[in-house]
Amino acid sequence: MKKMTYLAAALLVLISVGNTAAGQTKNSVDKGLDNTLTKQEVKEGWKLLWDGKTTTGWRGYITPAFPETGWEIKDGILTVLPSQGQAKSGGDIITIDTYKNFELTVDFLFAPGANGGIKYFIDGKSNVGCEYQILDDKLHPDAKAGINGNLTLAGLYDLITPRSKIDNGPDKWNTAKIIVKSNHVEHWLNGQLTVSYERGDVAWKALVATSKFKGKANFGEAAEGHILLQDHKCKVSFKNIKIREIK
Repeated sequence: MKKMTYLAAALLVLISVGNTAAGQTKNSVDKGLDNTLTKQEVKEGWKLLWDGKTTTGWRGYITPAFPETGWEIKDGILTVLPSQGQAKSGGDIITIDTYKNFELTVDFLFAPGANGGIKYFIDGKSNVGCEYQILDDKLHPDAKAGINGNLTLAGLYDLITPRSKIDNGPDKWNTAKIIVKSNHVEHWLNGQLTVSYERGDVAWKALVATSKFKGKANFGEAAEGHILLQDHKCKVSFKNIKIREIK
């Protein structure tokens, strides 16, 4: 009788462990793994802009190949290495493809005091374009430079100051989102809208005229362009780089 009781108890433990493991597996699938797409994302038209393993789909902004130095791919994370101790930085990288109307999401992590950025509408000949600023607002001096904070995190660099935002801070993952629908553009940080603007209108031209881009004809008004990850000689990491083209 005792033997049967022990067997029954052991069976219950096995069933419980099995259910827990299955539940954990299901939860992992529901949440999604880094650098992968869920079934729902695939259905919605999302694509991985970086596969989490290789340099496929990316190149240097002025070279046909991916930089040999300055960037590191490790454990599913793409990192700009700080230039200290290097002969030279790797330089900015851009997508091989160009994009017109899209929704882009990027998880990023910056080191204390770091500066970086995500640019769009890059023509492939230079690294000048609209920039989603990545910055340690507390430690980098640029946060207090510019005009009314227009150089701070999640803003449109040197043009538009971000609205109130949720900043997770350095050494923690944040999520950037950029939405482009024709001339309407939005920046989001951690689920909160920080910037909204219209390219090409009177207000836009006035902003550009008082910025560092005033000498660039039709700045930010390209119909389409590459997406760029900036090498600002500071340590900034990226993962889960995803894009959905808007028809």
